[in-house]
Amino acid sequence: QVQLVESGGGLVQAGGSLRLSCAAAGLTFSRYAMGWFRQASGKEREILAAINWSSSSIYYANSVNGRFTISRDNAKNTVYLQMNSLKPEDTAVYYCACASKMYSSNWAAATGYGYWGQGTQVTVSS
Repeated sequence: QVQLVESGGGLVQAGGSLRLSCAAAGLTFSRYAMGWFRQASGKEREILAAINWSSSSIYYANSVNGRFTISRDNAKNTVYLQMNSLKPEDTAVYYCACASKMYSSNWAAATGYGYWGQGTQVTVSS
């Protein structure tokens, strides 16, 4: 089965940076789009960034565009989220997700994802 394991969360001051990693197993990683989501307390889960299987197309939500960068290394079955200029409102549990289907045409939408990691907490202090 598909397994996704996030790492790299933690506590950081406003203006700081963190890099999240997500290691995938149980799938042919290079055939699947990957995404990063977050869920703040009392709010719905939102898609932040997504990257297609070849890294040729990338999507960012307006809230993180210009501050966060998604990337992937298909040789390492890993997707990354570099987060810069962090703000207190970025505090949330961050989830890695894998598209439900290979070569999905729905990879830039939240509904295109069906496999989830356990989440990693990111806390940004003011």
